[in-house]
Amino acid sequence: MTDTHCIFYGGKGGVGKTTCAAATGLSLAGAGRETLVVSTDPAHSLADSFEADLGSEPTELDGIEPSPARADGADRAAAGSLWAVEIDPETQRERYETLARALAADLRSAGISLSDAEVERLFAGGAPAGSDEIAALDLLVEYVDSGEWDVVVFDTAPTGHTLRLFDMPDVMSRALETTRSLRGQARRIGTAARTAMFGPMSMLGGSDDEEESLAAFQARLERARELLVDPERTEFRVVLLPQSMAISESERLVARLREAGVSVERLVVNRVFEAPHEGCPRCRERRERHEERLAEIRATFPELDVLTLPELEGEVQGRESLAVVADRLPD
Repeated sequence: MTDTHCIFYGGKGGVGKTTCAAATGLSLAGAGRETLVVSTDPAHSLADSFEADLGSEPTELDGIEPSPARADGADRAAAGSLWAVEIDPETQRERYETLARALAADLRSAGISLSDAEVERLFAGGAPAGSDEIAALDLLVEYVDSGEWDVVVFDTAPTGHTLRLFDMPDVMSRALETTRSLRGQARRIGTAARTAMFGPMSMLGGSDDEEESLAAFQARLERARELLVDPERTEFRVVLLPQSMAISESERLVARLREAGVSVERLVVNRVFEAPHEGCPRCRERRERHEERLAEIRATFPELDVLTLPELEGEVQGRESLAVVADRLPD
């Protein structure tokens, strides 16, 4: 199997990221790709989009049909498989919160004094107490490196959560460096204190050896960063609505992602009003307003590919509705 690719859909809440992720997953599977769609948004709606029961472990969806033949007449490959998962952030969060409490308590019982700077570094940004962002990074590496899927599509949390997700590798690496600097103090106290101090770290690496477990966890964080900034492996697509405020927020998000070294090639403008009814002045005005916003978006992001999705009646749920969206999105 070739290297697994990642597609992230991000943007503010309520713009249609889940719909885009689900439609992309359906299209990729129909084109013969082994595909996993992951929701890291605490307000899950991926199960509703697919009209399927989903949990915190990948679930295979049945009935995937091959995509229609291309316009040039060439046949598409046989359908691949489509899997979906809604990450349970609470379970993952508890794992890291327990670790942080145990580590802090064991440091105190071992008699190790920390400077204010060390404490700040160790627990900066909630780490190692963690959050759903840490869980997302951990699972990103697990899913991509498992070799089970050609493409992993992420329905990310709203903008603020997304930015924290991309910050987490650096935050956790700083915390782990501080923890590693305490080993010398622990060794002077003795074997018992060392075991008490680093025992909880085995939760992260799956190894009884403290050095290996700490190194393994830091390696996974570094691997996550490597994947996120590799333009050959990862693409981030920003979803927005044809509204002035959405344009400004998307501009900030694109700038922030670029600062982090993340590839952004496409904007997806959702719910564009395309077909005004004859004799409906309000419809024409709305269409003209959306055209103005689209022109503003293209002028603001001249280097990006701007895709548009039509406004559809009702909720976009089920494969028939998702197929309409999928036709407008690239595989």
